[in-house]
Amino acid sequence: MERKVKYVIKLEHVPQLREEEKRELSQVTERFAFRTNTYYNSLIDWNDPEDPIRRIVIPTVEELEVWGKLDASNESKYMKVHGLEHKYPDTALLLVTDVCGIYCRFCFRKRLFMNDNDEVARDVSEGLAYIREHSEINNVLLTGGDPLVLATFKLERILKALSEIPHVRIVRIGSKMLAVNPFRVIDDPALLELFEWFNSETGKKLYLMNHFNHPKELTSEAKRAVELVQKTGTTLTNQTPVLRGINDDADTLTLLLEELSFMGVPPYYLFQCRPTAGNKTYSTPIEETIDLVEEARSRVSGLAARVRYVMSHESGKIEILGKSSENVFFRYHRAADPENAGKFMIYRRNPEAHWFDDYTELVEEYKIEGAQRFV
Repeated sequence: MERKVKYVIKLEHVPQLREEEKRELSQVTERFAFRTNTYYNSLIDWNDPEDPIRRIVIPTVEELEVWGKLDASNESKYMKVHGLEHKYPDTALLLVTDVCGIYCRFCFRKRLFMNDNDEVARDVSEGLAYIREHSEINNVLLTGGDPLVLATFKLERILKALSEIPHVRIVRIGSKMLAVNPFRVIDDPALLELFEWFNSETGKKLYLMNHFNHPKELTSEAKRAVELVQKTGTTLTNQTPVLRGINDDADTLTLLLEELSFMGVPPYYLFQCRPTAGNKTYSTPIEETIDLVEEARSRVSGLAARVRYVMSHESGKIEILGKSSENVFFRYHRAADPENAGKFMIYRRNPEAHWFDDYTELVEEYKIEGAQRFV
């Protein structure tokens, strides 16, 4: 494996694509930005038009189908200052960059990558000031974009600033970098030293929230990067949407959950794909996905089966619990409105539903403490 990874932002620089494919797909990249790299492209079986890695990063004309919104979860509603989202009392999201190692075609923040946006490092001073002023915030998620796109010295400035805020106890970094360019970790001892310093010297804890979507991403290089980060005392987890044509079959999802647990990277969330513009080709019906998730869970150990199937809805993080012959069951895992905290909801089934808003016939809802009525 060549260690020098080159980034690619134009289809014409992907030699494996035929000229007619490049012409056809140019209409997609005119709307939704394209970015990949030579390492990630090397994982693609270019003889297989349905290759899952290809489907993650190479555009398809299906993305032009009208569907969804650019901000499907209305994140802007919770943006308190520039680049700082505060939706739940104890948690703040700090957007530190508008660039990723690759641009996943199903990204729910693709609006950040449109209009030739290449802001590698955001000014986070307003966000840091907000966090200092809100003592209820005890954990901060660094996101974007991918924070590991930042140069290590820039990431160090942010982590140092957060380490000096007494009420911040946990910092999470949301990143797909170990999947798309593990050499970012392997070849940067300064990054590993930074992680180790944060965990050992600040009295706080660092988490790396990974985004492995398919077992093909779990290469020997990716596993080496995981091991190096683990040695710094950083806790690693994984989250992925369930994606049509990528991981929406029981064998693939089982293998992904299983291998991650073997690596010591416990699966954290399986997300319902957000109804973001361009994403219809990746979205799976909720009631089919319930069966898929339960099938995969039944095949793995309890360590891997801890994963929750959820939606990041405008109103909160909603856990999709299961279904009966007539109904579907939901619970607020985290609620933006305290009145919804712990609420358990029963809706009539809708086989065409891809999102919470697609359910309209509410059967009953109540606080979770009343659940004994259904035991």
